[in-house]
Amino acid sequence: MKKYSVEKTEAEWKALLGNERYQILRKKGTEYPNSGEYNLHFEEGTYTCGACHEPLFASNAKFKSGCGWPAFDDALPGKIEYIKDTSFGMQRTEILCANCGSHLGHVFDDGPTPTGQRYCVNSLSVDFKK
Repeated sequence: MKKYSVEKTEAEWKALLGNERYQILRKKGTEYPNSGEYNLHFEEGTYTCGACHEPLFASNAKFKSGCGWPAFDDALPGKIEYIKDTSFGMQRTEILCANCGSHLGHVFDDGPTPTGQRYCVNSLSVDFKK
């Protein structure tokens, strides 16, 4: 199993994150579309990991995707780990925080910006810092 800079036991993560965030960040859950705090949030700042607070996405990479979750066209360099995900009969790329291994969402090659990327992220997976 991969070692991360920030590691905790599952009990420690659950106590730190609470049930809802724990299910998303540590158990690879997904929040309901259009339910997240950051879906239509467009202030200037940085989106950080909801578990370890590592900076992940700059606000200028965020765009309105209409998919129901916050979407970014790029991540901060070296901050994301990419994992092949074949769950539910699909082929996707899961994105994790490279600092603690927490689940953020998935990245797709269907973005409308020049990068062609759409990082589809659960609001509960991130925090925002102005």
